[in-house]
Amino acid sequence: MSDRTMIDVAGKTLLIPRLAKRGLQVLTAMGLTALVTLAIIVANSMLTAKGGSASGLSAWLAFIQRPEVIGTMLLTAVVTVVYLHWDKPSSSVSRR
Repeated sequence: MSDRTMIDVAGKTLLIPRLAKRGLQVLTAMGLTALVTLAIIVANSMLTAKGGSASGLSAWLAFIQRPEVIGTMLLTAVVTVVYLHWDKPSSSVSRR
């Protein structure tokens, strides 16, 4: 079994180590989580606070920089990527 896998970047296929691909998947999941959190906090701030989206952005920055929030996002992303890799059917075993 090869320790390299393919990834598509800008229409080109690259061979990279599997661990690098998993790390990229974890970082992507963390980034998407941060963006969704930003959207929720800014929307909430626009609807409730007098400062509008500027106060929402500062509230998001204060929230997202907390170590327990980053740790929770990292743990969730790692567990999800590992589970999806583990649950992927192997090519030699047929599922029905």
